[in-house]
Amino acid sequence: MSNRSSNQLVVPQATAALDQMKFEVAQELGIAIPQDGYMGNMTTKDAGHIGGNITRRLVQMAQQSLSSRQ
Repeated sequence: MSNRSSNQLVVPQATAALDQMKFEVAQELGIAIPQDGYMGNMTTKDAGHIGGNITRRLVQMAQQSLSSRQ
């Protein structure tokens, strides 16, 4: 059975930026991400910390973008 995700990026070109953000956040939190990109051995807690911080950053970026428009 193949692993298919139904999640689709609205802006497919954002993949590289999101990957870069993932590595930056993990480094700031002191969480090592393997160079090969396989995160199957990462704890759920660590993955949650990374994802939560990425979401927090994206929300802050959107808020800043919206406030600069007004």
